[in-house]
Amino acid sequence: QLRLVESGGGLVQPGGSLRLSCVASGATLARYAIGWFRQAPGKEREGLSCISSRASGGRTEYKDSLKGRFAISRDNAKNTVILQMNNLKPEDAAVYYCAARNGVTWGSIEQYDYLYWGQGIQVTVSS
Repeated sequence: QLRLVESGGGLVQPGGSLRLSCVASGATLARYAIGWFRQAPGKEREGLSCISSRASGGRTEYKDSLKGRFAISRDNAKNTVILQMNNLKPEDAAVYYCAARNGVTWGSIEQYDYLYWGQGIQVTVSS
């Protein structure tokens, strides 16, 4: 069964960058559409970005407000999907999750479209 583990979170100053990784085990991640989400305290979980499966061309989608700052990509050799986050702001602080769709190869930034979830990783943006 597919298992996802996030890494790369931590504390960063405003304007800094972080590179989150979503590493898979139990299956080939390139076959799945993957999404990144985050949830801040007291807020709903929100979709940030997604990437379709390799077979569907690896198409990417972003939440409008994040375009230009966040970038999603695959490292198929490492069975990993990466979320590069630049120019981070205090409002980006949250627990970040990656997720995989089941049986659907195109991406979505709607959380209810995803079946498999990582445990989440904390990102803190503070000076």
